[in-house]
Amino acid sequence: MKTARVAHAGAIHRATPHERGLRLADGRVLAEHEVVWLPPVEVGTIIALGLNYADHVKELSRELTVTSKDEPLVFFKTAGALVGHRGATRRPADAAFMHYECELAVVIGRTARRVKRAEAMAHVAGYTVCNDYAVRDYLENWYRPNLRVKNRDAATALGPWLVDAADVPDPHALGLRTFVNGRQTQSGSTANMVNDIPALIEYLSGFMTLQAGDVILTGTPDGVVNVNAGDEVVCEIDGIGRLANTLVDGQEAP
Repeated sequence: MKTARVAHAGAIHRATPHERGLRLADGRVLAEHEVVWLPPVEVGTIIALGLNYADHVKELSRELTVTSKDEPLVFFKTAGALVGHRGATRRPADAAFMHYECELAVVIGRTARRVKRAEAMAHVAGYTVCNDYAVRDYLENWYRPNLRVKNRDAATALGPWLVDAADVPDPHALGLRTFVNGRQTQSGSTANMVNDIPALIEYLSGFMTLQAGDVILTGTPDGVVNVNAGDEVVCEIDGIGRLANTLVDGQEAP
């Protein structure tokens, strides 16, 4: 099952897909542009992975000092970083290289504390699509994300749908693609994760309690390119959905 959260006529609604757009829980059918799309779940902690695809590590190999023996590179984001499907993300006027990152987002469904790998997937509620932008010239270096790069207001698009875990037979066999103004620029597969979903849940729950609504962003494959104000970026994952986002001009928020 696929579900979304949208705002319409002063209220927040649950919605499901419809051939003409989406159907609200009260039965009304609306086009995509008639609603404001929100992240498909009420998000708790956002836990993001860097360098979790082998091909992306290779893409950045000249700048990296990481190895396969290193622990996962993990950082946190706040809910203010999120924007929904069809939302806008500002590109800072002084940015030289800002790029998208198409990622599979894992939504936790129940409390996980010291969970072993074999039981990890039972704690997953479902999946959605994420586009986690980064401004590379703001990085302190090329492999350790800092706060200004990865926790920017509205710089992480999430949605449109939450797909139930039961409807995704193998989340490690999904194609990921990104299109900029209709031209494909990124292609990969979740099969190439360095640390797969059970490993991440086991690792994270070993030192912190994961709660329902927490979201794990599992990293991006290679193929990131610079994007500019006016560009439409669409991230697509097999069986999960197509997430559209537009870049706009913008200075830093005061």
